[in-house]
Amino acid sequence: MTQPHELDASTLAARVRSGALSVADIAEALIERVTARDPEVRAYAYFDPDLVRDRARLLDSVPRKGPLHGVPVGVKDVILTYDMPTGYNTPRYAHSRASIDAACVDTLRAAGALIAGKTVTTEFAATNRGGPTRNPLRLGHTPGGSSSGSAAAVADWQATLGLGTQTGGSTIRPASFCGIYGWKPTWNSISREGLKMYSATCDTLGLYARSAADLELLADVFAIDAAETPVPASIGGLRIALCRSPVWSKALPATQAAMAEATALLRAAGAEVVDLDLPEAFDTIHESHRIILRREGRSAFLNEYRQTPDLDEEFKATVENRAGYTAEQARAAYRHADLCRAMWDDIASGYDLVLTPSATGEAPLGQDLTGDASFNSMWTLLQVPVVNVPGLVGPSGLPVGISFTARRYEDRKVIAMAELMGRLIAGRPAAAA
Repeated sequence: MTQPHELDASTLAARVRSGALSVADIAEALIERVTARDPEVRAYAYFDPDLVRDRARLLDSVPRKGPLHGVPVGVKDVILTYDMPTGYNTPRYAHSRASIDAACVDTLRAAGALIAGKTVTTEFAATNRGGPTRNPLRLGHTPGGSSSGSAAAVADWQATLGLGTQTGGSTIRPASFCGIYGWKPTWNSISREGLKMYSATCDTLGLYARSAADLELLADVFAIDAAETPVPASIGGLRIALCRSPVWSKALPATQAAMAEATALLRAAGAEVVDLDLPEAFDTIHESHRIILRREGRSAFLNEYRQTPDLDEEFKATVENRAGYTAEQARAAYRHADLCRAMWDDIASGYDLVLTPSATGEAPLGQDLTGDASFNSMWTLLQVPVVNVPGLVGPSGLPVGISFTARRYEDRKVIAMAELMGRLIAGRPAAAA
């Protein structure tokens, strides 16, 4: 019999609304799962069973049930929660508590969500150094980062939904490594109030789920723009661009094979898949992303630099501008980003969707580093929606995600395509064998 913590958000909320399941039942199943698994996976930075039970009782007492009523959500520990500490995985803020929720958490609570706990992040969500969280599919491997804990918790049924962030590849890469759906929305389409700042022009809330239908439910909760044109109801007849991106040389055999398999599946289902070679202007977009992050990181971490003598050298180097980036280089990088964003909207308008890699390959062995974000940073800088679709695997049996993207504010179309592709992957003969 399927346990409550194994159900997706849509099913859980529907059962709560019908009276078939109480939030208290969900809470107990969740607590049992976290107690059993988190000592190994280490997805949570903070989890208080008594607080979860208390919040569940409160939700059960509310007569009007919201669209996410009773659905457990893991919240990345750089996002403020009034009833739990927010530690940013750094000594200065250990046990620190805010008196308010971040806007995204506030919105989720209004929808009836059960905030389960705070999930592990890399320090300030701004470093590639690994943390304690392990990939639940194979404990010796990284779950990715910086949204390590949220991805691992959702993949391991320790949360139904998860909140992450993305400044480079911190949502999509962990989704790929952990074999779940991950959605990086269009920049600033969901409020970032109450999230730790790193890059004002790249920081984006990220969301995790085990089904694309749950991403659609989250899009409703966060009032994401309605689709400007009908979302795809089937794959047949779609015109899809295959964008390997300027860093295709970094694709390992696992990603090369996954992209080839996804392309073959789409064509077999009746889609027209055409290669997309980006204009020369995109060749240096990753360098512009790097310059912008270093420029915006200088102001974001200046206070930490001044107040924390033992701050990690990585942050000191950013604040001190040891790379030597000039103001003129920063202006040029912003101009380049603006140019590429405008160009991308025009390019993407010629296709229904764009297929692109989620990561360089399978989750690497070890927890020291969280993996390579090369295939993600361009899309983050372009501020476009991206959804990772799970289901394909690499030669060692670990997941290898693929991503769909489009123009800015076409999140609904990308999510709909992710659902269609997820079904296609699940129904392929290899999956049934």
